[in-house]
Amino acid sequence: MLIGEVARRSGVSTRMLRHYDSLGLVRPTGRTVGGYREYSEADIRRIFHVEGLRSLGMSLRQIGRALADPAFTPSTLVGDLIRRTEDRLKREQELLERLRAIDASEPAGWDGVLHVVELLHELDSPSPSRRQQAALAPVEDVPSLAKAVLTEAHPNVAGALRWALARAGEDGVAAVAAGMRSPDVDVRRRAVRAIAELPGDEATAVLAAALEDPDPQVRRQAALAAGPRGTTAAVPVLVAMVIEGVNDVEAAEVLGTLALDPGHGERILNALAGGLAGDPAVRIRVAQALAELPGTLAHDLLRHLSGDEDRAVAVIASALLGDQSPG
Repeated sequence: MLIGEVARRSGVSTRMLRHYDSLGLVRPTGRTVGGYREYSEADIRRIFHVEGLRSLGMSLRQIGRALADPAFTPSTLVGDLIRRTEDRLKREQELLERLRAIDASEPAGWDGVLHVVELLHELDSPSPSRRQQAALAPVEDVPSLAKAVLTEAHPNVAGALRWALARAGEDGVAAVAAGMRSPDVDVRRRAVRAIAELPGDEATAVLAAALEDPDPQVRRQAALAAGPRGTTAAVPVLVAMVIEGVNDVEAAEVLGTLALDPGHGERILNALAGGLAGDPAVRIRVAQALAELPGTLAHDLLRHLSGDEDRAVAVIASALLGDQSPG
């Protein structure tokens, strides 16, 4: 079969077929009397083989090495192609996110675009000090800040980023709240910590929703931030923190703040009373939390604990009542 017919049937141009010949990839096995290239059925199958490998993203040099190596295995090729494709997709995804960040900043001109590009470059720097400096500089690009807040693991840089985001006020809530939907628990933890420092009803609503998060650390952070805002749904989480001994002092203080509302005091008192069946260490923490409640709301329960069978519990309850001798 002559080169023109091969080109029509295979869809490979005559110019590319000549190039394959010059590289030694597909050399026609015969020549006509007039010296024209003549391809056999095996040659044509090899052409389709080369084209198939090209469609997988291999270079002609890689294809040549693969076809010339008798020890070559398809699994090696496919594994390498997967890795290279994943790397390319990662780079393209990073480019897409950068373009979206620039678009979200609504730059009015090229100066604005270059400013955002410079900010993104600094926030993506491998140097924590440079990332921190970028966060501390005046920044108006809230979407880029929010993205950095959700990905930053260095504690000092993360703190600077949250501070910078807090300067944006309520505008920063929607940008960072998307992190609460992430399947990555670390992203959700960063998001709730940032939202806890933001003002407004929208931030309070996000914190209230975070009380149902499957991660206990997210729930606790949300409760400590939502409680002072008057979110009574935080009470069960705060009481659990007292009982479990996780940030129990902070949780007790927030419960005391919520109990200032007469409508919530009894509910909080009853919830804490449910923890008195625990071991002595739990009863001590509950007693200390009861002492945070306003007025004489917890007086009767503390009086009861002052006669506890465990002397440490009784002494502490008595001291909290102002009576140095257990009853």
